[in-house]
Amino acid sequence: MNYISNYKSKLGDILLASDGDKLIGLWFLEQKYFASTLGEDYEIKELPVFQETKRWLDLYFSSQIPDFTPPLKLIGTPFQQLVYSLLLEIPYGETVTYGDLAAIISKIKKVEHFSAQAVGNAVSHNPISIIVPCHRVVGANNNLTGYAGGLGKKEYLLNLEKNKVRRITNAKM
Repeated sequence: MNYISNYKSKLGDILLASDGDKLIGLWFLEQKYFASTLGEDYEIKELPVFQETKRWLDLYFSSQIPDFTPPLKLIGTPFQQLVYSLLLEIPYGETVTYGDLAAIISKIKKVEHFSAQAVGNAVSHNPISIIVPCHRVVGANNNLTGYAGGLGKKEYLLNLEKNKVRRITNAKM
């Protein structure tokens, strides 16, 4: 059984989903891949994980850096889970490119080259927007590209973090 709750943000309504203990989803309404990890069997219920997530979002949307992360359950293929774990390592207010992430993955997998497109595909399926900060991934030359919630939301989130587009090219991820 999964559970849902709603959150009203400065960018519109957000749906939260949980397995009862951990957050499994956070989506802007009508975004691409909306509710992708939420099965058909769910009910509306306020849970401690939702209260913690809403507290995190309240801090975040008031331009504060939350000093905690709600308990997360990242659902996806092993490759997607690897990408999501790397997203969690991107510091507040900083960005990386899809190519940067592909280079990190090529080192992890001990291969000469890894596709930035494959990374982009995994990033786009991130089921926990904002907290797993896929908005901090930009295209080559720091172009704003690809955000399931829409580029306007991505730009807002980056500006909220007062992002000066500081790139991490040799990240310690």
